[in-house]
Amino acid sequence: MTRLATELRVFDQIADIQPDAWNRLAGTHPALQHAFLQALEQSGSVDVQAGWQPCHLTLWRDGQLVGAMPLYRKSHSWGEYVFDWAWARAYEQHGLDYYPKLISAVPFSPLPGARLLAENDEDRRALIEAAIGVTRELGDSSLHILFPTPTEAQFAGECGMQLREQIQFHWQRDPAWHSFDDFLASLNHDKRKKIKQERRKALHGPDGEIDVVRKHGTAITARDWAFFERCYANTYLEHNSQPYLNLAFFKQLHAAMPDACLLIIASRNGQPLAAAFDLVGPDALYGRYWGAQWDDAGFAPGLHFELCYYQGLEFALEHGLDTFEGGAQGEHKMARGFMPVTTWSAHWLADPRFANAVGRFLANERQAVDEWAEALAAQHPFRRT
Repeated sequence: MTRLATELRVFDQIADIQPDAWNRLAGTHPALQHAFLQALEQSGSVDVQAGWQPCHLTLWRDGQLVGAMPLYRKSHSWGEYVFDWAWARAYEQHGLDYYPKLISAVPFSPLPGARLLAENDEDRRALIEAAIGVTRELGDSSLHILFPTPTEAQFAGECGMQLREQIQFHWQRDPAWHSFDDFLASLNHDKRKKIKQERRKALHGPDGEIDVVRKHGTAITARDWAFFERCYANTYLEHNSQPYLNLAFFKQLHAAMPDACLLIIASRNGQPLAAAFDLVGPDALYGRYWGAQWDDAGFAPGLHFELCYYQGLEFALEHGLDTFEGGAQGEHKMARGFMPVTTWSAHWLADPRFANAVGRFLANERQAVDEWAEALAAQHPFRRT
């Protein structure tokens, strides 16, 4: 049987790709859905001015979309969570341009998941080879695939990309856990006691009782989003930086994908105080953003842990979700039941001199990460039976 020729196309906006065709390849991860990526673009959170120029790579066969890769041309390294600032400085010190570069990622989110959206391995490898070809054609310094699946990372390595290993902390539900109390009972005495103390301190402080409500899907109102966006922006402003996302993004996402949205809002004496936003998938919860607008009573100790971890764990248990990804970094999450998980990125640098130097760096880094992961695994918070 003669195999039909594959055609490569690059799109500068995802709106030009048919949503059903994209989602058929993307699977069920909420951050890979056409509507999620389109909300980023149409809200202006992702565009040339923001330093994220969409150039989504697609493969077509007989008029059908058979492969896709969320791809962006970057003029900086912000919002990626795989840090390559040292590489950029090395280029600059040698009088070379590190930017622009190409990355395949979910913008502003260290969410592991598929990056090579296709139904078979042959087309996945074709996407990597095509992306390297596009990088060469544009004359860009490098191609980076951030937080792919382990299988995709293996494909990338086979195609000549260099692999980087990192650690995140994810909570995995035990089938025996049906409530938060079940989860607590699995922890050792010290960790269980600490969590109970943290929750009690967060919700019953000297400045008044704090009430927490979880709003999912259509229960979230425009007023809720406006409050959350102010809290989210405050988090960045407190660190002297600008927020990546805007209110238009959150509202458009909610309108298109209400069931993927969870807001957790805390109030003190009837006044909204803080909020957290999580993405909800069919079998997983993804912790994303948090912020606060403190009232006259000021900071509420432990409220961050309550909204960002414990409320999310309760939601996951109530809805039978298997995984809760708490975001990048954070060894402190282990005390709350989040265990170390290996994540990957893949890198191709056009200049062989820098590629060799980065390869040596990654080999040394990988050994250190493996040793760290081994040490972390021995410190788990669960009861030893």
